[in-house]
Amino acid sequence: MRTPNRHPADGKKPITVYGPDFPFAFDDWIEHPDGLGVLPSESHGAEVAIVGAGIAGMVAAYELMKLGLKPVIYEASKMGGRLRSQTFEGTDGIIAELGGMRFPVSSTAFYHYVDKLGLETKPFPNPLTGASGSTVVDLEGQTYYAEKLADLPALFQEVADAWADALEDGARFGDIQQAIRDRDVPRLKALWNALVPLWDDRTFYDFVATSKAFAKLSFQHREIFGQVGFGTGGWDSDFPNSMLEIFRVVMTNCDDHQHLVVGGVSQVPLGIWRHVPERCVHWPAGTSLSGLHRGATRSGVKKIARASDGRFSVTDNWGDERQYAAVLVTCQSWLLTTQIDVEESLFSQKMWMALDRTRYMQASKTFVMVDRPFWKDKDPETGRDLMSMTLTDRLTRGTYLFDNGTFANGDDKPGVICLSYSWMSDALKMLPHPVEKRVKLALDALKKIYPKVDIAGHVIGDPITISWEADPHFLGAFKGALPGHYRYNQRMYGHFMQQNMADEHRGIFIAGDDVSWTPAWVEGAVQTSLNAVWGIMKHFGGHSLPSNPGPGDVFDEIGPIALPD
Repeated sequence: MRTPNRHPADGKKPITVYGPDFPFAFDDWIEHPDGLGVLPSESHGAEVAIVGAGIAGMVAAYELMKLGLKPVIYEASKMGGRLRSQTFEGTDGIIAELGGMRFPVSSTAFYHYVDKLGLETKPFPNPLTGASGSTVVDLEGQTYYAEKLADLPALFQEVADAWADALEDGARFGDIQQAIRDRDVPRLKALWNALVPLWDDRTFYDFVATSKAFAKLSFQHREIFGQVGFGTGGWDSDFPNSMLEIFRVVMTNCDDHQHLVVGGVSQVPLGIWRHVPERCVHWPAGTSLSGLHRGATRSGVKKIARASDGRFSVTDNWGDERQYAAVLVTCQSWLLTTQIDVEESLFSQKMWMALDRTRYMQASKTFVMVDRPFWKDKDPETGRDLMSMTLTDRLTRGTYLFDNGTFANGDDKPGVICLSYSWMSDALKMLPHPVEKRVKLALDALKKIYPKVDIAGHVIGDPITISWEADPHFLGAFKGALPGHYRYNQRMYGHFMQQNMADEHRGIFIAGDDVSWTPAWVEGAVQTSLNAVWGIMKHFGGHSLPSNPGPGDVFDEIGPIALPD
């Protein structure tokens, strides 16, 4: 299935990640037949350093190549960044998604590239969805089996209703979503800009606890909401975050209608690396990023400085130093002070404050491969699935089941179980332990939920695990903005608008999901990379076409509201 649910069956206009801070139609911009813009011919072939080969770096490099520039990509770890699909040893396409694994259909700029590569997607097995088949909720030692929300006790419906009522009463949720559907910029800006000063300084938990809907209910309702959450599972790890961040997620349907990429999402950045554009300025037919790089990126960057001629000097881990007229940095912002020696004068002190105050959340996953999707077997006593997608307050928190389809002869392929997906304090509990101990802890917890199921007896091959906070090239999984961080985010997001900057700060750009308003979601990485493409195009003397204005052309008019310092 390609471009899932761009035209919903209910006939309504689709919800997309359109704002609300900067409601610019990135999907329309990149799909316009006239292209993103033009560069003066004397800039054709000029090199631009791209630091990081994650999705932000790859999208920017691809689009800059199409404009006639020569991107030079540096990568210190693995191509794809946190779009990392790891194949189980000895298998053909049986993978564990260590980073991003579920992609809302509202991510239309991201799906532009998924479609371009001809990749297949299918619904992600989230709780209480048709793709999961069944869900087990295990709280305080009580286990509930459900195929839909109505199968759970009334208490859970009360929690779901309270959350919907809280959003409507406290944020005019329906009106904002309608403005997003209609792409009604004045209406959306008016509604959203009223919320920003009200909720920048207040937490997600504050919103829940002080809402009229939850105030009428018990603490247990709030506790269940934190443990089980909405859409994708428990969200109590986000309770300390700024409520603005949660508004953005739910208003743009990032938490709903999610798909996985069949065969692994790492196919997207790798596919962009190899893809030959239909139309490419300056470069001969058949040019790809891989071809421009002779098949491999340069190694990681250890230093960025201003050269004596005003250009940028980029030094890689092996000491090779090269100069560029522009640099795009797409790695996580903390690496600019911990891994890369960046000349301090390249950013303003206010920008350094924003980059350093970015707060990253921890995340841990542990996967095992099993001989077959045995969870589809039926319990002879109850007639229920032997095992289900599981949400619990135990150590595992979220357990997801992936069947990987079947072979042509009808034999089941090996299945994959994400035994545990956890965040923050729950992820830190795993940090000291080797993979074998993590698997044992998860199996012990699941045995209490499924006492009759011998999960371990189905496990084959070696397990796979990750703790993103332990990786020196990431230091965390994704940004989680705290109360008071709006101003920092605004500085980072708007950094591509460099016309009024001091000369010493111009020419170095930033992109990635931590620069975006939607951290942890791939669409934010794609959109900020496209902002950077516009900024770099402008830096080289280029411009958008009147028929297809870019994000920088309208930023002053519809950009994020400024809060006073």
